[in-house]
Amino acid sequence: MVGRAVLRVVALAGAVASAFFMTAGAASAAMSFRFAQAGDPQTCGAKCPQIIVAEGEIVENTPRDFIDFLRASKLGKNVYAVVLINSPGGRVVASMEFGRLLRRAGAAVIVAKPVEAGGEMRFAAGRCYSACVYALMGAKKRVVPPQSRVGIHRMFLYERVGQFDGTTKLTKTFAQNEMINKLGDYAGMMGVSRELVYTAEQTPSETFRLLTPSEIRRWHLASEKF
Repeated sequence: MVGRAVLRVVALAGAVASAFFMTAGAASAAMSFRFAQAGDPQTCGAKCPQIIVAEGEIVENTPRDFIDFLRASKLGKNVYAVVLINSPGGRVVASMEFGRLLRRAGAAVIVAKPVEAGGEMRFAAGRCYSACVYALMGAKKRVVPPQSRVGIHRMFLYERVGQFDGTTKLTKTFAQNEMINKLGDYAGMMGVSRELVYTAEQTPSETFRLLTPSEIRRWHLASEKF
C-alpha cells in the first residue's frame, strides 16, 4: 500500500537533477502518469486496487512530474505503490533521479502496460529501453515478465560544436569514465550488478542489446514474477 514512503516522496522539495545523456531511437511523448484499476470491478467495486501507470520518454521534468502527480492525487487506502512502466528511454540523470524517488516510495515496478479485457485490466508486454533501465533499478521490487523487453546501449549526448566558417554542427558525444562510474555506483547501491552498466557501454548507441532472462537474473535486475 502507498503508506508513509510515498507521502515522503510527495513532500520532497528542491531542484531535481537533469542531464542531456539520452537514448537513441525515435522521439516519443514525454512520460505521463495515471492511475489504473486492477481487479474485476464487479467483484471489488470502489475498493479495487489502484496502481500507477508510467508511459513515455523520461525527460528532464519527469521526476518533478511524478512528485506533482502524487501531490495532486487522492492517495486512498486502495492505492498501491505498484508502477507499470513502458518507456523507450530518455535522459539518464533524470532516470536515476526518478529511480531514487521510486526507491523512497518503496515502489514495485513491472515492465508492462495495461490493457482492458472484458472490463478488467490485464498486463500486456511492455518495454524498458536505454535510460529506462536506470529508473527500473531504483524500484524496491522489480519485475520483467517473460513477454516484456529490456534493452541497453551506450549513452550519449548531442553537443553543438563551432565550425571554422562560424556555423555550428550537432555532434554526438559519449559519456566519460566519471559518468560511467557514477552509474555503476548507482546500480550497486540499488542492488544491481555494475556489469550491466559496463555491458551497456560496450553496445553501440544506434542499436539495443535485448537482455535475456538469464542476464536479467544474473545481474539482479529483476524477477519474472511478482
